[in-house]
Amino acid sequence: MAKSIAIVEDDQAISQMYRFKFEAEGYDVQTAENGQLGLELAEKMKPDIILLDLMMPIMSGGDMLEKLRATAWGKHLKVIILTNMGEQEIPEKVKALNVSAVILKADMTPRQVAELVRKQLAA
Repeated sequence: MAKSIAIVEDDQAISQMYRFKFEAEGYDVQTAENGQLGLELAEKMKPDIILLDLMMPIMSGGDMLEKLRATAWGKHLKVIILTNMGEQEIPEKVKALNVSAVILKADMTPRQVAELVRKQLAA
């Protein structure tokens, strides 16, 4: 069975770029454009990993991650933060929520992100 990835990102161009990349590699991919929809998607889908933006409308990625970690099924779920915020700008509470990795969108190609996701799923 294919590994599943939830992409929670409000920028549709970025979301679709990663969706196409991961689907081409054989992953089951679903997307949500804000933290509220992302939380609902994660609950329904139970993905193997989540790519999560922090700055989103309705519910931020940080708030979504906090709510996710408060659930039994989401407590240990692998989450990669995908953001344009600098390392120093990311709230400490987010870093304390057992994040697998933090990716600065501008610094990594989709191929590099896919490689990091493969490594996280294999770990």
